[in-house]
Amino acid sequence: MKRNAVFILLILVLTQINGDAQNTFRSEWAIGASGGIGFSSVSFNPKVSQNNLIGLNGGITARWITEKNLGLQLEINFKQQGWSEKIESTEDFSATNLSYSRTMSYIDIPLFTHIYFGGEKVRFFVNLGPQIGFFLHESIKDNLNGKLIPDKRNEQHTLPIEKKFEWGLGGGPGLEFRSSIGFFLLEGRYYYGLSDFYNTRHGDEAFQKASNRSIVAKITYMVPIH
Repeated sequence: MKRNAVFILLILVLTQINGDAQNTFRSEWAIGASGGIGFSSVSFNPKVSQNNLIGLNGGITARWITEKNLGLQLEINFKQQGWSEKIESTEDFSATNLSYSRTMSYIDIPLFTHIYFGGEKVRFFVNLGPQIGFFLHESIKDNLNGKLIPDKRNEQHTLPIEKKFEWGLGGGPGLEFRSSIGFFLLEGRYYYGLSDFYNTRHGDEAFQKASNRSIVAKITYMVPIH
């Protein structure tokens, strides 16, 4: 009898705690703006030696916390990505002061599942989900003057962007600091493109793969609107 009484009491306590948690949860809408920098490169096949290209990343964010520890986040961002080539000298070729980089600008639209843990002041979160991008324009900086780099791929120097729509997967962890004047988010994010910006499906194409990838560090400020 004592064991049964303890068991029933435990069930009642847990039920009350769960009920209190449900009662205290409130769905939340928030909007804001973000800004940061990205370090990007391109997955080329055949391989092209590269350094990371630094570009801007920022835009507007809307978030809907639908239930405890879970929500949805939609963003519309301006994003710069591309590549900077690593040109090295050989016995027969001097690469001194030679450079080539291509910066591609996109409108980027991620739709993330927002998972968070923590209290009312500080939260740890992870954003994960798909994102699509629409190519806007590009800029090329180089001083090759038509010079070919021996024993290396050179087609990428003159090939135009052939596919202006891209898609891939992104996400990463972050910290959110919540205050009476709004929410401040510090976040790191990785993007892996699953589409190519060159035509890659035919056997006579220069590349079999040419997709963007990037690491972004950003700060977001949001205000609740519920």
